[in-house]
Amino acid sequence: MLEALVCPVTNAVLTYDADRQELISKAAHLAFPIRDGIPVMLVSEARELD
Repeated sequence: MLEALVCPVTNAVLTYDADRQELISKAAHLAFPIRDGIPVMLVSEARELD
């Protein structure tokens, strides 16, 4: 399913961080949470990466 998801900001590919249960957009410097197995692809829910 990861192949079907892209960053809602940049349309770039995402990488999966299993430890933090997040999808990472390196292009946008954002991490989107996965809650109860469902990716939350809202910018307002994403955390900024350092």
